Amino acid sequence: MAKSSSLNVRVVEGRALPAKDVSGSSDPYCLVKVDDEVVARTATVWRSLGPFWGEEYTVHLPLDFQQLAFYVLDEDTVGDLAPRDISGTSDPFARVFWGSQSLETSTIKKTRFPHWDEVLELWEMPGAPSPLRVELWDWDMVGKNDFLGMVEFSPKTLQQKPPNGWFRLLPFPRAEEDSGRNLGALRVKVRLIEDRVLPSQCYQPLVELLMESVLGPAEEDTASPLALLEELTLGDCRQDLATKLVKLFLGRGLAGPFLDYLTRREVARTMDPNTLFRSNSLASKSMEQFMKLVGMPYLHEVLKPMISRVFEEKKYMELDPCKMDLGRTRRISFKGAPSEEQMRETSLGLLTGYLGPIVDAIVGSVGRCPPAMRLAFKQLHRRVKERFPKPEHQQDVKYLAISGFLFLRFFAPAILTPKLFDLRDQHADPQTSRSLLLLAKAVQSIGNLGQQLGQGKELWMAPLHPFLLQSVSRVRDFLDRLVDVDGDEEAGVPARALFPPSAIVREGYLLKRKEEPAGLATRFAFKKRYVWLSGETLSFSKSPEWQTRHSIPVSHIRAVERVDEGAFQLPHVMQVVTQDGAGALHTTYLQCKNVNELNQWLSALRKASAPNPDKLAACHPGAFRSARWTCCLQAERSAVGCSRTHSAVTLGDWSDPLDPDAEAQTVYRQLLLGRDQLRLKLLEDSNMDTALEADTGACPEVLARQRAAAARLLEVLADLDRAHEEFQQQEREKVALGPLGP
Repeated sequence: MAKSSSLNVRVVEGRALPAKDVSGSSDPYCLVKVDDEVVARTATVWRSLGPFWGEEYTVHLPLDFQQLAFYVLDEDTVGDLAPRDISGTSDPFARVFWGSQSLETSTIKKTRFPHWDEVLELWEMPGAPSPLRVELWDWDMVGKNDFLGMVEFSPKTLQQKPPNGWFRLLPFPRAEEDSGRNLGALRVKVRLIEDRVLPSQCYQPLVELLMESVLGPAEEDTASPLALLEELTLGDCRQDLATKLVKLFLGRGLAGPFLDYLTRREVARTMDPNTLFRSNSLASKSMEQFMKLVGMPYLHEVLKPMISRVFEEKKYMELDPCKMDLGRTRRISFKGAPSEEQMRETSLGLLTGYLGPIVDAIVGSVGRCPPAMRLAFKQLHRRVKERFPKPEHQQDVKYLAISGFLFLRFFAPAILTPKLFDLRDQHADPQTSRSLLLLAKAVQSIGNLGQQLGQGKELWMAPLHPFLLQSVSRVRDFLDRLVDVDGDEEAGVPARALFPPSAIVREGYLLKRKEEPAGLATRFAFKKRYVWLSGETLSFSKSPEWQTRHSIPVSHIRAVERVDEGAFQLPHVMQVVTQDGAGALHTTYLQCKNVNELNQWLSALRKASAPNPDKLAACHPGAFRSARWTCCLQAERSAVGCSRTHSAVTLGDWSDPLDPDAEAQTVYRQLLLGRDQLRLKLLEDSNMDTALEADTGACPEVLARQRAAAARLLEVLADLDRAHEEFQQQEREKVALGPLGP
């Protein structure tokens, strides 16, 4: 039995943050740490004291994790002390506290980059071990000294891993010592789910019930176990359930029938074709998650070139006269600032200059769209035509159902927030964000087939209408070609994984260093290499086109961990520890360009190597230099690691491997929440069928099938309850026996 914790974190926004720059603003970002390991980092929001991030992470964790922490930091504060004097500098000195002892360094005048290089000796005192605290203060000739920040190390840290490197300064734990400064507020949403995932055979009856639902005759759709599950799932749980169900059916090669089943139910209860799939139903959420799981590489191929161009060129574009800044852009031919009409014409040219290639890329992408997506859209197209056969519906309804998903829920959101779709590492600055919003609105209008042009409050979009209307006919032709695909409903759907083991899950340039004799100049031993990661190998070459590659089998990986900055005096370094056929361990060091890239590579490597046996429980977060480890100062290269590994800590994303047992456990957990409703449905007296038929329109036969489905689900839940109790009892017995037990 596997144990796991799933942590859903949404970092929403900050409010009233302190100004850390001399300009009176800050460049804030947020770090998410689990047991002192950074697992996620938001993008930086530049020049803001009230940043909005809106970033969401799923972090997979071991059940025994101890601490979750959030840190809001200023982008340029690492190594930079905050200015506290009117001159824009500080006069810093440090105080060191250990137990009842304290010492101070000298004061360095007028600097934000102090370098002391002083040795302060404190003697261990009898009694319980004490933490070591280092405080930084700004010396003032008149009045009270200003607090700059502090770092504290626990007794355990001092014994196991003597600190050596850069450490972020934290606020003083007592607000009055910080002159009453307001550090602002952070809005987050955290949901921790602890699960014990049972062996596969325990979930088999539940999975079979779900599979029967989508493979059964259409007339039984409303009375199937899956239909009851949909009724029991509301609110935030619906998206999580949709993701798990899509993965569960993908793993069985039944994603097509599953989506078709939900589509049949959705169109059957929709009276107005204009409202089809516009709600956040299980059908809508499932198709949305299906596109992200299967179509993300396709999305990147279509949109990334133009999104990158918008970010790089940073052109000012605006059509709304209420938002125009006429002093922002000037032309040589203009006398002074451009007029509103000139600004509109310039912006229109820029917008169509971006939109043209975007539309060209989309309508020319039929052959690159994954077959599974095309088949799902073909089924959708057919069901909508059957449900709305009238001539007045044939013109646009069959197109709107598909474009509503592909344009309104896939392309347009990715253009609006590229960071959330892995198209960019950073959020857009305010000007670029406004440009992306205009482009997303235009793509959304094209996806609506121009039906809402000229309506609503945004009449200032009118200059774009000719271009948008010209694009609509091209989109209709694109959608016709998209659904013109041969094959049955299961063709093209992967059987056990989203991508074959040989598929590349991550690639890009990194700096690479192998273990080498300690006498070499280590900073210059890092060489630029192009790196590919698949489910089978970690490969390196000088460039993507280089013919010669060096590869490490993923099955040889025993640990993937961060490396302390002090090891090589370099940031964002990780290590990949492998074991050869003779049992010897080897370490490859890789440096990433930023902490986001570091987290993504760590997560991808840990997922790829998750099934490997003989993982290391501990490793060295430093490097072996000058005949000792920089982290723990041990003199033996083969010394046991001084820090535990974090192999179970990974970020959830669209490329996660399928895990049918964990997905079935999520369905079980959702059914538990609705168990009382299932019992009520089961206890409904058959004599009430006539009254229920009058109220709901359901015939007695359907109500009887619903009761039968509820009874089967309750039976499966009872079996899973017993299985969980048995495993929990076994765990309790193991704990009771202790290490001396048999």
